[in-house]
Amino acid sequence: MASLVVQTSFLGDVVLTTPLLRHLAKRGPVDVLATPAASTLLAQNPAVREIIPFDKRRRDRGVAGFARLASRLRHKHYGAAYLAQGSLRSAALALAAGVRERVGFDTSAGRPLYTRRVAYDESAHHAARLLALGVLPGDRKLTAEDLRPRLYPSITEVSAVDALLAEASHVRGQPIVALAPGSVWATKRWPYYSQLAPRLVARGARIAIVGSAEDRPLARTIAEALGRANAPIDAVGRLSLLGSAELIGRCAAIVTNDSAPQHLASAMGTPTVSIFGPTVPQFGFGPLAPSRTTLGRDSLDCRPCDRHGPERCPLGHWRCMREIGAEEVERAVGSVLGR
Repeated sequence: MASLVVQTSFLGDVVLTTPLLRHLAKRGPVDVLATPAASTLLAQNPAVREIIPFDKRRRDRGVAGFARLASRLRHKHYGAAYLAQGSLRSAALALAAGVRERVGFDTSAGRPLYTRRVAYDESAHHAARLLALGVLPGDRKLTAEDLRPRLYPSITEVSAVDALLAEASHVRGQPIVALAPGSVWATKRWPYYSQLAPRLVARGARIAIVGSAEDRPLARTIAEALGRANAPIDAVGRLSLLGSAELIGRCAAIVTNDSAPQHLASAMGTPTVSIFGPTVPQFGFGPLAPSRTTLGRDSLDCRPCDRHGPERCPLGHWRCMREIGAEEVERAVGSVLGR
């Protein structure tokens, strides 16, 4: 019978769910319930039979939306639901859809409605935690490669990136380093990308800036620091999520905050430098690319201060980010590139 994976969390969580999808697909068809934005990340994924958008803030909100979606799921006769997103609403939806086996973490809000609870391992990477939802006794021992997320840009995304790079023909033949200066949470945005970019250009790299339309002010600061002669490849707000993944996959390395581009890079195998401020990799959301490193100020007693990253530093000094200089990050880029 087919399985249903419910994952309506952040974009990075969706990327980290792809190892679970790959594992479950070995047993049979897998459908995924995800937010409309996150659904685009799973397009072309060979492990996924159907992507079911769950627009929980608009079309599917309220009792009527819940009932309509539950009815749609009920007609698919799923054998099991894997609650990668652990809210009570997600669990209730699986129950209302008539899914007899409901699997989730023993720490989730929806656990009273689960038929099987899996221990939430705080010490594990979140990709490993999610993968554990689908592991059964007798399954072979999983490897580091099993934990690597995967994304599958289509010819549409490939063509979009080809066109973007064609506009920047002056970078042809030079290694491209992607910078991802944005984050939904303000305190997770490292403040010195505009200082780093000229340093990397001086070492022979060209810069690509990735992010959403909301990151345009940050991208503008970087572009101004580089000047016209070294104008960056500006992909901010110009590519889809899978298009951004395709561009990142063509880069020699990426420097990113603890945010979605880090996970896109993991899925594309791009050498990664991740900068952690208020959060820490020990939460389980560090990079998984084969060549990777993380930077952070472990000596600060106030760190970590939040699971996600507050809008402002609770103590007002923001030392966790301010004390990581551009020279240190430049060295880290050289390290992940092996030079």
